[in-house]
Amino acid sequence: MSRQKVHAAIPYLQDQLQKGKLSRREFIRYATLLGMSLSAATVAAQCAAPATEAPAPAAPATQAPATEAPAPTDTPVPAPAGPKRGGTITIATRVPRVDHPARFSWIEGVNQFRQVCEYLTFTGYDNITIPWLLEKWEANADVDEWTLFLKKGIKFNDGQELTADDVIFNFEQWLDEDIGSSMVGLIGGYLSANDIEKVDDYTVKLFLSAPQIAVPEHLFHYPAMIVPKTFEGDITKQPVGTGPFLLEEFVETERAVFRRREDYWLMGEDGKPLPYLDKLVYLDLGEEEAARIAALQSGQVDNIFNPSAEIWQAVKDLPGIKVYSAPTAQTFVIRMRADQEPWSDNRVRQALKKCIDRQKMLDLAWFGEGVLGHDSHVAPVHPEYCEKEIPAYDPEGAKQLLEEAGLTLPVEVELSTQEARAEPAMAQALKESAVAGGFDIKLNILPSAQYWDVWTEVPLGITIWAHRPLGTMVLALAYTADADGKPVPWNESYWVDDEFSTLLKEAERTLDVDERRQIMCKLEDIQQERGSVGIAFWTSVWYIAHEKIKNVDAHPTNYDILYEAYIDEA
Repeated sequence: MSRQKVHAAIPYLQDQLQKGKLSRREFIRYATLLGMSLSAATVAAQCAAPATEAPAPAAPATQAPATEAPAPTDTPVPAPAGPKRGGTITIATRVPRVDHPARFSWIEGVNQFRQVCEYLTFTGYDNITIPWLLEKWEANADVDEWTLFLKKGIKFNDGQELTADDVIFNFEQWLDEDIGSSMVGLIGGYLSANDIEKVDDYTVKLFLSAPQIAVPEHLFHYPAMIVPKTFEGDITKQPVGTGPFLLEEFVETERAVFRRREDYWLMGEDGKPLPYLDKLVYLDLGEEEAARIAALQSGQVDNIFNPSAEIWQAVKDLPGIKVYSAPTAQTFVIRMRADQEPWSDNRVRQALKKCIDRQKMLDLAWFGEGVLGHDSHVAPVHPEYCEKEIPAYDPEGAKQLLEEAGLTLPVEVELSTQEARAEPAMAQALKESAVAGGFDIKLNILPSAQYWDVWTEVPLGITIWAHRPLGTMVLALAYTADADGKPVPWNESYWVDDEFSTLLKEAERTLDVDERRQIMCKLEDIQQERGSVGIAFWTSVWYIAHEKIKNVDAHPTNYDILYEAYIDEA
């Protein structure tokens, strides 16, 4: 990037890095968000890093140091073989009902159709966001005007070229309240459909109503898949996208099959269009974990999507199975509908939080493989995280609050969640620990498809929330209202707090990490003191697959990134 193109805030970030107030990774993250290329940001980070900064991690054991001399030999050493082409990967997952990508609310369906459709940006395994269908982006000094430059020559799988008209169409879909996309909660607070300008066929400009540093990361939110301007609303009937695979078959609750696209725009190491694989099969084996474990052991499937701790425990040491892991902000949110009794009374919400035995719940539900939470939806992996004391299990305090609220003990409530991963164990643990606190909790454990039909409607529920790279992102998605004061589509607790919303907007425009952390401390306090959720722990995520599957890893958000995956059974 030329000196003239460097954003005005880059020198400030370099100064913060030099003073040790910003880590190298944080510098690269924010520099790339402000339009610097990843390579340029990496060089700039090396130049500005303080002399005392710890060296970069050593190369993995499987990768020889660059300076290592080759071993003496009398025979030529063959060059390592490149990725192999062909073959099928079969993935055990749910195959849920889907229609409009902008309405996607669960990652299973997203992982399937991200093979057909792509995003303007891409957040990788390292949490760094780079251009994807975009060539680049530029932000003004106040980060309230963003210019998006499309790559030229990219075509949808029906032969149409991707242009600015398609991008604008997608923004309009995301912001259309009748469609009901969670993008309304993420970008609707700073952008309206009237503030999007077509500059030319490959350039779009966004005029924000408030500064926002994370626009590129928002464009990788999973309902932000790019479809053509001719899209009519059902991706299973009109599977048109720019991605590496084509939909071959889709049977809800049974399977989704995708075959290789021959004219994908990205090239492989052999100079031919990606992907390397011939086919992907997503196989729905139901809710029984034993069936998925058996399918992996027998070779019926090659990978298990977002495995539970029980699956991890069962297969992590099996021969031929490889386990990848990543620390994340994934969590299981115990949430109360703040607009419905008895949860409309904050004393009752606080009482339930006091009934959470966090360590016991983590041990039972996730084999202790996580970090305890403190009832605010910001995780230790987030750069702006503000450390707080972990609340103690306090059933006596819970009973006192319920009595102050004028309720007769025990308070009878129903807890709904899905029959998957940690949720049933968490629900049972809460039921047991809440007895001493004055609650009588009836459990309603539903098949996953049924729970996702009602997840925003049940008065008390446990819902899995995926990782987001910034703490501000999930707060906008889950705890805000639209311009009319109506909770945004993914605000499942229907909790809206004016002070919280005002502080969140301030945090979203604050580039300095220390300053944003101070704001986040206040946001976390508000969620703890009068919020609508209990967060017992944060999890790592695992990607579990047969070792023959190459070029895969654990993405923090459980995304299947398979355009470069290949099979090597040698």
